[in-house]
Amino acid sequence: MSQAPEQNVPDPVLRDGPRAAGRGERTALPGSPQPLGARHHTGPGGVRGTNFALWAGGAEAVEVCLFDDEGPGPETETRYRLAEQTHEIWHGFVPGVRPGARYGYRVHGRWDPWTGARWNPAKLLLDPYARAVDGEFGAPAEVYGHVRDWPQQEVADTVRDERDSAPYVPKGVVVEDLDAWDDDRRPKTPWADSVLYELHVRGFTIRHPDVPEELRGTYAGLAHPAAVGHLTRLGVTAVELLPVHQFAHEDHLLRRGLRNYWGYNSVGYFAPHAGYAAGGTRGQQVGEFKRMVRALHAAGIEVILDVVYNHTAEGNENGPTLSLRGIDNRGYYRLGGDPRRYADYTGCGNTLHVVQPQTLRLITDSLRYWVQEMGVDGFRFDLASALARAMHDVDMLSPFLAVIAQDPVLRRVKLIAEPWDVGNGGYQVGAFPPLWTEWNDRYRDTARDFWRGALPDVRDLAYRLSGSSDLYAWGGRRPYASVNFVTAHDGFTLRDLVSYEHKHNEANGEDNRDGTGDNRSWNCGTEGPARDPAVRELRARQLRNLLTTLLLSTGVPMLVAGDEMGRTQGGNNNAYCQDNATSWVDWSLLREPDGGWHELFALASRLLRLRREHPVLRRKAFFSGRAHGPEGLRDLAWFTAEGKEMTERDWFAPGRTLGMFLSGRDIPQRTPDGTPVTDDSFLCVLHADERELNFPLPGHPWARDYQLVVDTARPGQARPPATEHAAGTYLPVPGRSVQLLRVLS
Repeated sequence: MSQAPEQNVPDPVLRDGPRAAGRGERTALPGSPQPLGARHHTGPGGVRGTNFALWAGGAEAVEVCLFDDEGPGPETETRYRLAEQTHEIWHGFVPGVRPGARYGYRVHGRWDPWTGARWNPAKLLLDPYARAVDGEFGAPAEVYGHVRDWPQQEVADTVRDERDSAPYVPKGVVVEDLDAWDDDRRPKTPWADSVLYELHVRGFTIRHPDVPEELRGTYAGLAHPAAVGHLTRLGVTAVELLPVHQFAHEDHLLRRGLRNYWGYNSVGYFAPHAGYAAGGTRGQQVGEFKRMVRALHAAGIEVILDVVYNHTAEGNENGPTLSLRGIDNRGYYRLGGDPRRYADYTGCGNTLHVVQPQTLRLITDSLRYWVQEMGVDGFRFDLASALARAMHDVDMLSPFLAVIAQDPVLRRVKLIAEPWDVGNGGYQVGAFPPLWTEWNDRYRDTARDFWRGALPDVRDLAYRLSGSSDLYAWGGRRPYASVNFVTAHDGFTLRDLVSYEHKHNEANGEDNRDGTGDNRSWNCGTEGPARDPAVRELRARQLRNLLTTLLLSTGVPMLVAGDEMGRTQGGNNNAYCQDNATSWVDWSLLREPDGGWHELFALASRLLRLRREHPVLRRKAFFSGRAHGPEGLRDLAWFTAEGKEMTERDWFAPGRTLGMFLSGRDIPQRTPDGTPVTDDSFLCVLHADERELNFPLPGHPWARDYQLVVDTARPGQARPPATEHAAGTYLPVPGRSVQLLRVLS
C-alpha cells in the first residue's frame, strides 16, 4: 500500500468526536434490519416509534442522533447506540420518535485514508435512505472529515478533523407513509407517441406571472394550472425534470457567491430536494411532490426524473464528508490503485461502486421508491456508462443493467441513458440493450451541422431523420430507442444556437474556460444581439428550421423548456451555476408583440399536433426502403434537389438539399382490434442552401397532387395557405427552409 512520509501519518487510533453538554446517549431497542432507512411504525408492546437501519459494512459502532429544536436556546442532540448488527446492517428501534423528527448518524471506525478507511464520528452523516431532508449543505471547514486547511496541503486529506459538523449540516426527516395512489392514473404513453420536455422545477415557474408568487419555483408551482396548461397547449407528453434528489452546492461556487442550479450533485437519493418545496421541509415536500405528479398525470403528462447515481456531492478525497464517505468509503466508492484516491469516470471527483451489492441495492431501492411511492414514470440516467461499468470497462452485461432488466418494477418504466461518461471507452451511443432508449448526440450534431452548412453530404442526415437505424436497428430495438434533440440543459439554447458562435460563460467565474467549445453553432453574421433586420429574420428562420426538423424526425423528440418561445442565456453554454434570470424561463417572451416568439410557440404546437395526428411521423418500426404493392411504392424514399431518387453516387456527393417521402400506405402496425394502420403520405424538402430552389415534385407512383402544410420560410405561417401543387410541377423552395407537403392523391 502507498505510504505517507513518516511525519505526516495521522494518528490511527479511534477517538470519538466531542460530546457537547446536554447530549444524552442511550441504547436503542433491537429493532429490525429491514427496511433500510427510518420507518415509523408500531414496535414492541404496541408502542409507536421509529426503526432505524443503516448498512455500514466496515464500521465498529453506529449511533443515530435525534435533534430537537423546539425549546429555547440551541437544538439538543440525543444519541442512541445501534447495538444490533445483522448482515452488516446496524439497526435499532427508538420509541416515541414521530414523523417530522430530524436525525443523522455518527459512524465509528478506523481513520486510515492510506487504505481508504475514512470513518470520523465527529461528522454527522445524512442517512442515504432519508426520505426528506431539512436544511441545506454549506461548506464550512467543519463538514470536512479531514483538516481542510492543514499546512501541508498535499496530505491534508489524511489528517482527521474532529470538530463536530452537526450544527452545519442538514438532517434527515422521519416521514410518515402517506396516501396510496388509488386515485392516480398513469398516462402510460407508448414510447413511439412520446414527446419529452426537459425542464427545471425552479426555473420553469419562478417568473411565471400566472402562478401565485408563493408557489413560484416549487413543486406546487409546477402543478399549478397555469404551468400545466402551457404544457398541454404545447402538446408534450412527458416532463423530464432536471435532478430533484436532494443535492448540495459545491464549495468553489459558494465562495464565488454562486449556487449549483442544475442539481447534478446528489447527496440524498430518496429525498425530494427541499429547496423546491413551498409547503415546508419537515416531510411536507414529499406530499407536495406527489401532488405535483398527480396534477401532471391528470393532464396526461408523464414525469421522468433525471437521476445522478454515477457520483455524489462528496467529490474526491479533498471533498466534504456528508454521507457515504463517512458510512463506508470503501464500500460505496470506486477507489483507485492508490486507495487514498478515487477512480473518477464522471469528472466530478468520485464514482459510485455499482458492482458492490449494497451500492447496487441503494440505487435500485431508490428507483423503486420513486416509481411505487412517488408515482414517477421513468428515469434519465446521467452518465449511464459509468453505471454500466463492471470492474473497469463498460459492460452491457454489467450487474446494474442485469438487475434492471429483470426487476418487475423497473423494467416496465421508461429508461433513458445518457450513453457516455468521461472514462476510456465511455462513449456508448447505440450500444445499450433493447430495454433502453438513449440520448442521441449524433442527431444533435448532424442537425446543427446541416443547418449551419457544415455537413459534407446528406447521408448522416437521412439516418437521423429516419430513426438512426445505423445505431439502433439491432437486437429488436426500435426507432424510439433514439431520443432526438438539438439542445439540452447543457449547451446553447435554441435561440443562442443561431445567435452565438462562441461561448460567453464569464459570469460563471472560471475565466470562460468551462463549457464546451464545440457548439456547432452559427450566429448568422453577428455575434450576440443584432439590430440588422436581415440577421434577425434569418435567425428566426433557422429557429423554425431546427424545430421543424426535430419534430418531423422519426424517434422520440426532446424539447428544452423555453426553446419554444425563444429563451436566451446570453451565450452562456454552461449555466449550471446561474440560479437567476440567465437560466429561468422568461414568460414575457410570449407577450412581446414584436418579438415573434408567440409565432414560434404556435409552430411548435402545430408540429406536435401533426405528429400526434399522423402515425407515419411516429413509426414504431424502422423503414424498409423496399418497394411494396403493384405500384412499387416505397415506405421511405429520398430525393435530390433535382427531384430524382437518390442513387449510391448521390449519397456521397456534396449536397445541401434532401427530399424525404414518407408513405402512409404501408405502416407495419395495427390497431388493438387488428386493423392495419394507414395514414396520409408526406413529402418533406429540407433545403440548407441560401439560394432559392425550384424543386420538381415527384409524380407516379408517389403522388398526383400535393398540399403545402408547413413552410418555415414565412414568419407566422404555422399554418400556411392551403396551396396545392400538381406532381411534375416545380415547388419554389426559399433558401434555408423546410417545406412539408401532404399527398392529396
